[in-house]
Amino acid sequence: MVNAEFFDALEQLEKEKGIPVDYMLDRVGQALITAYKRDNDGMTDNVFVEPDRDKKTIRMYVRKTVVKAEDLYEPYEEITLEEAAEYKNNPMVGDIIDIDIPTKSFGRIAAQTAKQVIIQGIREAERGMVISEFESKEHEILTGVIARIDPRSGNAYLDVVSGGEKSEAVLAASEQVRGEQLAEGQRVKVYLIEVRRGTRGPQVVVSRTHPGLVKRLFELEVPEIHSGVVEVKSIAREAGNRTKIAVTSHDENVDPIGACVGTRGARVANITGELNGEKIDIIKWSEDTAQFVSAALAPADVISASVQADNKSCRVIVPDDQLSLAIGKEGQNARLAAKLTGCKIDIAPESQGE
Repeated sequence: MVNAEFFDALEQLEKEKGIPVDYMLDRVGQALITAYKRDNDGMTDNVFVEPDRDKKTIRMYVRKTVVKAEDLYEPYEEITLEEAAEYKNNPMVGDIIDIDIPTKSFGRIAAQTAKQVIIQGIREAERGMVISEFESKEHEILTGVIARIDPRSGNAYLDVVSGGEKSEAVLAASEQVRGEQLAEGQRVKVYLIEVRRGTRGPQVVVSRTHPGLVKRLFELEVPEIHSGVVEVKSIAREAGNRTKIAVTSHDENVDPIGACVGTRGARVANITGELNGEKIDIIKWSEDTAQFVSAALAPADVISASVQADNKSCRVIVPDDQLSLAIGKEGQNARLAAKLTGCKIDIAPESQGE
């Protein structure tokens, strides 16, 4: 099997797709052996393929042991002295002879098999490249275009591109913001949760409800966060309604809340717009748990906060007229504050402070 174009194609494949030539030759060789053995019932593991990259040839051999004619029991593995003489001068019993399989015996099979293996190799390489590219973007933001929405499940399927690699991303109904209207052709920002390896190729799983989406949006919008001057310490989110984000500054000259809000509120407004009006409370983080809990209950005012003996709960006193604001609608404000601080919060009005 001599075909310079075949080897040239493999070398081109290595340059473009990163598939090593030797790997593809090994795959082709295994496939050829399988195809040959399928057409030669009884053939065992004594068939092998030798590719030569310098000469640009692929040759197939069957290895047989020389035996006396009367001792011949396995014709696929053994060869008589008389027959061996055709391949070697003065053969002796016990010699191992590699017999070249004529090209006609496997030429058509070889061509078809090599083509199938190469096509499969390209597909696997492309899948591998897609997986590698998107795995490197896990927990990052992607911009996708909604290609279709499944009317039964409500799942949205997006076309996403990263590093030149294109794939389909799945935005499950459970990962969509309640009340958010999505439409085919719409461009949306999503948070890449994970890349799953499936039988039909990689599946990119994304979210619009993950707290990480808000964090990444702040990193994109606030240079001080991207540079590390301002750090996001924690986030608590109820997608579509409200998010609380705690930030701190590593530079005493930089106000972390001011940096996140931006001039005339421009930065946080851009993020709120991307999240379709979701309210965002920016809280200044503090090592002092009581102080941090007090700030986390914004926009409510706090008269006093005291950490309990277990260091896991905090007693908070608020003005009587601020109680409902501190708790929030259906307890949302207090619930988000507890998530943000990692502290159980007990809120009481001033009149019941004692």
